[in-house]
This record gives sequence, structure tokens and C-alpha cells, in this order.
Amino acid sequence: MAIPLIQFINVSKNFGESHVLKGLNLSIYKGEITAVIGKSGTGKSVLLKHIIGLVQQDSGQILIEGQPLSQLSPKKIKLFYQKLSYMFQDNALFDFMNIYDNIALPLVENSRFPKDQVNKKVLKRMDQLGLIDIEKKFPSQLSGGMRKRVALARALVMDPEIVLFDEPTTGLDPIRKKKVHSMIQEYQKKFEFTAVIVSHDIPEIFNVVQRIALLDDGIIKFEGTKKDILDSQSKILNDFIAGKDI
Repeated sequence: MAIPLIQFINVSKNFGESHVLKGLNLSIYKGEITAVIGKSGTGKSVLLKHIIGLVQQDSGQILIEGQPLSQLSPKKIKLFYQKLSYMFQDNALFDFMNIYDNIALPLVENSRFPKDQVNKKVLKRMDQLGLIDIEKKFPSQLSGGMRKRVALARALVMDPEIVLFDEPTTGLDPIRKKKVHSMIQEYQKKFEFTAVIVSHDIPEIFNVVQRIALLDDGIIKFEGTKKDILDSQSKILNDFIAGKDI
């Protein structure tokens, strides 16, 4: 099997007396969508923060294409983080910025892009995500679904190779949740990025992803494909899918 793009090996993380990750093992493969599921408060968002470098593990290793992240040169680490993008749970759009400026923000903060290239990239993403003619509006003027689309456009404007989604359908009704899932699936196929989605949308999320990982009590208790889920005799997995307490 291919070497994982990102791999957690026995990763542990404590916050004071709170043991959040307890020897977690997880493999994320290039070009796939991986869903991390589990109860609230089990460390799913902490897992994502390890990938983007906001949190450092207390023990264990995180490998990038087979190489320990801790042993990469500063230049290689910087290049890896430049490939990453993050779509926040609450969209994290700035109310005082119009839609164009919200989407352009990652490009503006990266000084290597001249103004004309920033404009070209922003308008291209807006066109691809059906956001043309709203560039002068502000987030408060848009529906929840449209704000999600703007947040996705901003996440994709840097042409990332890896996109992390932290509960992207929080606060949406079932119809809009389905639209967001379809949107992620469509653009992942179109742009061929690797995606990791933290989600509570069971079993709907299974229709979007290639791999599923169940995080519970600080460790991954199930990891596999959709077929593996259907074939699984794992009691904890089947109880979670059925909505039973685990």
C-alpha cells in the first residue's frame, strides 16, 4: 500500500490533567477524503491542530510522506504548511470585510503574490464556486450556505494540496448539510486535494469520503474504507453509527 501522506504514530497530547490523545494512530492518504468521527470532546479538533502546527504532541511521531515532521528542515516544514488550508467550523469570515477581501486574505498575507495575480485567483475561485456578483457584499448579507461557500473559496484560493474541514456543516439544516457535503465532494474531485473532515454527520458523511476513522477516548478505535464499515463487526463502531452511547 502507498505511504500515507500524513501519519500519526502513538501520538499523545495532554492539557494539564486532561489527557486528550492517548497514543493515537492514524493514516491519511493522498487524494482521498478521510472523515474523523466521534463524540464531542474526544479530541478531533486537537488532531487537526497537530496537522497545521498549532499544537505539538507530547510524545509519538507525525510523519509527512514517511519522514518525521520533527526531523524536517525549517524550509521543508514551511513548504508543507504552505500546502495546507483550513476551513473553520464557524467559517471565520470577517464581518468588516466584503466577500472579495475575505477570499483574498490568504493571498494578501502572502507577499509573493502581486495585486493582479491576487485579483485573477480570487475571481477564478468565485466563478468556480458560483459567487460572482457578490464580491461587494458582506458576510452578514449572505445565507448560511453562501457563507460556507465563501469560506470554501478562501480555503481553496491558495491552491492547497491538503484541506482540513472542522465540522463544516455545524448549524445547518439537513438540506444545506447535504449541499455542503456535495460541494466538498465535487471540488475535491475537481481540484484533487487531500481532505480531512471532522464530522458528526452520521451516516451522511459516509457518502462523501473514502476512509473513516472513529476517535474515542483519545485513540482511533476503527480506521478503514466504507466497505470496511459495512463489513465491520466492531461493536463500538456499530453502536456509534446507531446513535448509542459508546
